[in-house]
Amino acid sequence: MSHTATKTAVVKVTDLTAGYLPGVNILNSTNLVAEQGELIGIIGPNGAGKSTLLKSIFGQVKIRGGSIELNGEDITGLKANKLVARGVGFVPQNNNVFPSLTIEENLQMGLYQNPKIYAERLEFVTGIFAELGQRLKQRAGSLSGGERQMVAMSRALMMDPHVLLLDEPSAGLSPARQDEAFLRVSEINKAGVTTIMVEQNARRCLQICDRGYVLDQGRDAYEGTGRELLNDPKVIGLYLGTLGT
Repeated sequence: MSHTATKTAVVKVTDLTAGYLPGVNILNSTNLVAEQGELIGIIGPNGAGKSTLLKSIFGQVKIRGGSIELNGEDITGLKANKLVARGVGFVPQNNNVFPSLTIEENLQMGLYQNPKIYAERLEFVTGIFAELGQRLKQRAGSLSGGERQMVAMSRALMMDPHVLLLDEPSAGLSPARQDEAFLRVSEINKAGVTTIMVEQNARRCLQICDRGYVLDQGRDAYEGTGRELLNDPKVIGLYLGTLGT
């Protein structure tokens, strides 16, 4: 008799309640699941708790209820350095590179816990971000916003993470650079990295993600494939603006 083993989700967030200030919850019983190899998008209005959800997974927010699991293990409340060691990569929206260091030194900082795999990971990263490989000696502070974003993603990828958390990878970039950022996120995901992305550009996010979650007032209001959410009249009306016919 054959039975299929149930897959363990890479990340599973269950009934998460969390916030920064005592007595003020930003997340209210939020749920999210990311299966192996999925690209998950999180969209919603400003102040909905999108970035807070990512920061909660990465141990930067006080969790008051619920749980977070990584590959079936409870990681609720673990600090960021322990999470990095367990394979959680996080790219914050701001201050995500060391500007006084070279690109190469930034990448080495991503591997401080496991320097032995540097050459192998550098090959993986420059396979996606070829231009960084040609500019390893350049100081990160001299790069454009889009280039810094590439360095930040690359640094997080150096540890060969189980999951990559991206907080608004297109924020502050020109439209052309935004397109490039989405393309790179797709490439990272196609290379086998499970990815969870918070994004203000809801439409572009839903176009590339496997599944999306719409957060509103700290709750997951809607969930579905990117295509389902793009075509859902309620989601269009509330979060995507009116579509020209």
